[in-house]
Amino acid sequence: MHESPQTPTAHPAFSSAFLRELSWRGFIHQSTDLAGLDAHLSSGHTASRKAYIGFDPTSDSLTIGNMIPIMILAHFQRAGHTPVVVAGGGTGLIGDPSGKSAERELRTPNHVAENVRRQMRIFGQILVFDTNTPNNASIANNLDWLKGLSFLDALRDIGKHFSVNMMIQKDSVKDRLHNRDQGISYTEFSYMILQAYDYAYLHKHQGITLQMGASDQWGNIVAGTDLIWSMMQADFARAAPETNPDWEAHKAALRKQNDQIPFGLTTPLLTKSDGTKYGKTESGAVWLTADRTSPYSLYQFALNSADADVEVLLKKLTFLPEPEIAALMAEHAANPGARAPHRALARNMTDLLHGEPERLAAEAAAAALFSGEIASLPEKTLEEVFASVASSTHPRSSLEGEGLPLLDLVAQTLCKSKTEARQALADGSVAVNGTKAGASDKLTAAMLLHGRVIALRRGKKNWHITRWS
Repeated sequence: MHESPQTPTAHPAFSSAFLRELSWRGFIHQSTDLAGLDAHLSSGHTASRKAYIGFDPTSDSLTIGNMIPIMILAHFQRAGHTPVVVAGGGTGLIGDPSGKSAERELRTPNHVAENVRRQMRIFGQILVFDTNTPNNASIANNLDWLKGLSFLDALRDIGKHFSVNMMIQKDSVKDRLHNRDQGISYTEFSYMILQAYDYAYLHKHQGITLQMGASDQWGNIVAGTDLIWSMMQADFARAAPETNPDWEAHKAALRKQNDQIPFGLTTPLLTKSDGTKYGKTESGAVWLTADRTSPYSLYQFALNSADADVEVLLKKLTFLPEPEIAALMAEHAANPGARAPHRALARNMTDLLHGEPERLAAEAAAAALFSGEIASLPEKTLEEVFASVASSTHPRSSLEGEGLPLLDLVAQTLCKSKTEARQALADGSVAVNGTKAGASDKLTAAMLLHGRVIALRRGKKNWHITRWS
């Protein structure tokens, strides 16, 4: 059996609050049975359903693209259902070939376990983990059930349900098979079996009836729904083999009951308006943890998002309601220079991932950078603010005694010659640590911020950081 993908029409009249929310936010890409899922999520006596999304532990953090599935689980929880985060402690030892043109480098069990542990800190920022909450979010590690599988059990009980003919038609496999230089190992070829078994295991032991993920996971998700149906058919046949039971009739009854049915749903990948991947900057990926991307950097990333992208990002990376987003976009159309939606995006994303105090600190740092009054910034914030600014290192000894002539340093850093530097200083366009300076000024050790930095600025935006050691 193979589920054909169903794509939604614009703003369909879903009964399910969850699907209505996903629809207007642009989260729905493909589904195994959208109408059936809508009924499944809306049915009265079992209104609270369970769904999961798996997260690959290839790193000790997650990028902004991974924020999409976390937000989907959060919307699922807000609609009254129960979200489950599945950490890939087992599948991470193998590696998902989806979207990869070459074999992944295998990580050690300790490395994977540490990545899983460090990723866990992210989910509590967005999901509600509270045992007093009826639909409390939970985390499961697929290593817990995969590590007990023997190779023989996997071949007999799981592999028997898979057709190699079907598996080689999956995009993640087919693309690699056509690349003779790279190919695909049996290890990665088997990945979809493990992910499919995750769904079958969770369906049987936790009552999970929906797996969600990004659009590049469609083949793996469908493999899971197919495996569940195949296992259910085998169990049905074993229950009464002498009566020659009618599986198709039984399956039709199950669909009508709409209770044990496994569903799959994917969301579009997060991309820019030009179709390229989102979340990359000159300094690399945008991460969801402060040790990889600081709150200030995240705030600036959101604030500087392109006009063509900001509405999509507001819908997908914040919980702002539809009328408020519409009002922000109308305000932007009337006054683009105010960048109202961009500021709302920056505030909401930073609050969500790092908390209001960190967001306020990021805003204060941005204001200080704009005004030039940076002397009061904490050392950590100062480093974050100027992380991508031109810099140079100088001997601290040159600041001793009478000090270093500012003219000499400006000529080396902000200007091309002493003549240009002298003119800039005469014009009053040069500042030291935010204070205007003149041609006769000298730099001394007393001017060092946090004992090691002096910030030079020419005009409003041309900064140069000097470090002294």
